[in-house]
Amino acid sequence: MLEQYKKTFVGMQVVIGSVTVAILVWRHLWGLAALFFVTMQVGALLGALWGNRLKGKFQRGPGQATAR
Repeated sequence: MLEQYKKTFVGMQVVIGSVTVAILVWRHLWGLAALFFVTMQVGALLGALWGNRLKGKFQRGPGQATAR
C-alpha cells in the first residue's frame, strides 16, 4: 500500500492543499476547509489501499484463489 501511496502523494497533496486554501479564501469557513481536508486525506489513503488490492488481483491473474 505504501508504494501505491508514494506514487501519488505529491500530486494529491498539491490538489488537496490548493482546494483547501481556495475554500478558505472564497468562504472564510475554517470548519468547511478542515472537513474537506480531512475527507480528502482519508480518501487518498483509501484510494491507495484499493489500488494496492486491485494491483494484487491483476498480478495473481484470473481464476486464482485469494487467501483470506
